[in-house]
Amino acid sequence: MSDLLERLRARGWRMTAQRRVVAEVLDGDHVHLTADEVHARAVDKLPEISRATVYNTLGELVTLGEVLEVSTDRRAKRYDPNAHRPHQHLVCAQCGAIRDVHPSGNPLADLPHAERFGFTVSAVEVTYRGLCPDCAGA
Repeated sequence: MSDLLERLRARGWRMTAQRRVVAEVLDGDHVHLTADEVHARAVDKLPEISRATVYNTLGELVTLGEVLEVSTDRRAKRYDPNAHRPHQHLVCAQCGAIRDVHPSGNPLADLPHAERFGFTVSAVEVTYRGLCPDCAGA
């Protein structure tokens, strides 16, 4: 389970009821929700929460570096609370399910110097694609 709530409390982030609900919705393993999904789940917990509040809170969490904005396709951005443990994503090409994966090795070091074209490389994003067990069996 992610430790998003604990990280936010440790930072002294002002924990309003709305912010707490957004953080609770995002907390967990393999969480990659769209803003609309976060809003729908937040409304279940706090019916008066507005879409604008959810979007603003997500923006703040991304700016703070506590949540990652993930784009694995050309559709909606998703929000990943697993911001402090390096990982990659495994995506189902059929249903879009996303799982965090932690492959061994260092993908940054795997890029040969000659292939860097003089760039100072600071980050790597790898997305593994395939079919999840449910879609592969269908």
